[in-house]
Amino acid sequence: MQLSKYQEKTNETATYPKDTVMEALAYTALGCTGEAGELANKVKKIIRGDHKLTYEVREAILNEVGDVLWYLAQITQSLGADLDDVANNNLAKLEDRRKRNKIMGEGDYR
Repeated sequence: MQLSKYQEKTNETATYPKDTVMEALAYTALGCTGEAGELANKVKKIIRGDHKLTYEVREAILNEVGDVLWYLAQITQSLGADLDDVANNNLAKLEDRRKRNKIMGEGDYR
C-alpha cells in the first residue's frame, strides 16, 4: 500500500477534535508521543530482561508501530501534506547527508 493511500484510509477512523489546524495538530502530536512511548516501553522491557523477543512480543511492538504510523498520517493530514511527499523528502534529505558524510552528528541542518 502506498503511504498516501494509507493516509487517506486513516481518515475513516479519525475521530478527534479538528475545529482548527492547531487543535488537530496538538491532538495527533500528543497521541503520537503517547504511542511512541508505549513502543519504547515494550523495547525497554526486553532490554531490562522482563521479556524475550518472542513472536507475541514482536507482534505487540509492531502493533505500536502501526499506532505511531496512524498518528503520523494524521499529523501530516492536519498540515495539508501528503505522507508520500514527506517520506520522499526525508529520503532525499538523508541521501544528501550521506553524500556529504553528515549522517552522524547533531542538528536539523547539517
